[in-house]
Amino acid sequence: MAVLLLAAGTLVTGFAASSDGGAGQVTGTDQQVAPPTDGTTVVATDSNTWLGRDGEGPRASAELFAVAPNGTVTYYNDTHTRYWDVDPVEGEAATVEYVYADHLTPEECGGESVCTRNGVERVNLETGEVTSVYSRVTPGKHSTRWHDVDRLDEDHIVVADIGRDRVYVVNTTTGLVTWSWDARSEYDPATSGGPYPEDWTHLNDVEVLEDGRIMVSLRNHDQVVFLERETGLQAEWTLGSDGNHSRLYEQHNPDYIPEAQGGPAVIVADSENNRLVEYQREEGGWTKSWAWSDRQLQWPRDGDRLPDGDTLVTDSNGNRVFEVNDAGEVTWSMDVAFPYEAERLETGDESTDGPSAQRADLGEQTNVSAGGASEPESGGSDGGPLEPARNAIAGLFDGPTANAVMYVLPAWMSRIHLAALVTIAVTLVVWSAAEAYWSAWTVDLHRPVELERQ
Repeated sequence: MAVLLLAAGTLVTGFAASSDGGAGQVTGTDQQVAPPTDGTTVVATDSNTWLGRDGEGPRASAELFAVAPNGTVTYYNDTHTRYWDVDPVEGEAATVEYVYADHLTPEECGGESVCTRNGVERVNLETGEVTSVYSRVTPGKHSTRWHDVDRLDEDHIVVADIGRDRVYVVNTTTGLVTWSWDARSEYDPATSGGPYPEDWTHLNDVEVLEDGRIMVSLRNHDQVVFLERETGLQAEWTLGSDGNHSRLYEQHNPDYIPEAQGGPAVIVADSENNRLVEYQREEGGWTKSWAWSDRQLQWPRDGDRLPDGDTLVTDSNGNRVFEVNDAGEVTWSMDVAFPYEAERLETGDESTDGPSAQRADLGEQTNVSAGGASEPESGGSDGGPLEPARNAIAGLFDGPTANAVMYVLPAWMSRIHLAALVTIAVTLVVWSAAEAYWSAWTVDLHRPVELERQ
C-alpha cells in the first residue's frame, strides 16, 4: 500500500505542477515564461501536451514562439502541426526561417492514406508577417516529416529529405532540384541503419559550412557525415559509426564550430545517451573534448554554443530550454512542452560564433549532479528524503525504450512519473495475482470434507 501511495503521489504532484504552469504549453504573447536573459530566444516545439506527443488528428498543433530578453513572449504561432528547425536570417535582426509539417487528411491527400505537407516559411518576429519559401507533400507522416533545411544562398536551400534518405539543393524560385546525394550511394540498406524503407537513415539535420561542404546527421546510423558536392562523402571525416553507441546514439542537430572559433569541432545532442557532447578534430580523427548531462536531461535534441562560452540546450523529454555556463551550472531555464530546437538571436546561426570547448577551456562536465535552476519547478531536486529512492527508480528508465514511451505520453510526464506509472501497474498486477492465489487457497482450506459412507 505504501508503494502505491508513493507512486500515486508522484503522479498527482507532477500533474498538479503542469496544471499550475509547469511543463505546459505557451498559449500566447505577453506571458512571463522565463527569467531575464541577454537576448531573444526563439523556440520550436514538436508537441501536443494533452493528446500525447503525436496527437489524435491531423490538426493537432505545436508552437513557435519568441521570448524577449525580459522573459515575456513577444511572438506566438501555433498554426502548424509540427515545428522543427529555426534559423536566423542573415542581415535581419528579427527575422527567422523555420521548418514546419502539417498532417493532411486522406481527402486532402487525394487518396485513402494521410500525407504531410513539409515546408519552410520566413517570419518577421516584430511584424508577424509570414512569407512562404518552399514546400512539398510527402506520403504518410512520422518518418517522412522534414526536420531541417539550411540556407545555401539567396535562391537555394539544402533540404534534409528524411523520407527519401537524401540531401538535395533546390532553387526556391523555380522549384528545380540542382544537386542531390542519396545515402544509398554509400550505405547498404540491408546491413545498416534502421528499418528499410520505413525509417532507414532518419536523416534529420543538414548544415552548410563556410567552405561549401554540407554536414549531415544520419540518426539511425549513429553518424555525422561530411559531403563535398563534387565528390560526395568524405569518409575520413565521418564522426561515429553504426551501432557504436558510446560515441553517438541516434543524435540530433550537430553544430559545426569552425577553425576560427577553435575548431574544427562538432557539438551534438547525443539524444539516446541523454547528454550533450562535443568532439574536436585532431590528427585526422575526432576526440571527445566536452560532455554535459544532469539527472533531468532526457532525450536532448539541440545544443548551441553561444559566443560567451555558455551552451543553450533543448531538452525534449525534460520539457525545458536552458543555458549552461562554463562551470557546468544551469544559469537560465524555462519550462517548454517538448521543445525541438531553440535559437538565441544576435549570437550567429546555431554554434557558428561560439568557441569550441577546447578554446573556452570548459573541461569535462559529464554527469553533473546538480540539476540547476530549473529543478525545483519540475520536481527534480526538491523531493525531500524520498528523492534518492525516486532517482534510483528513474535511473531504471533511461535509454531508448523510456524515450520512446515518453514520446507518446503527456508532456508533463518525466521519467520519474513514468517509473511511478510502471510501479503502480506492476504492484496492482502482483497484488491481484496474490489475492487470487490466496483466495483460491482459502476456499480449498475451508471446503467441507465429505465422509465416506460405510
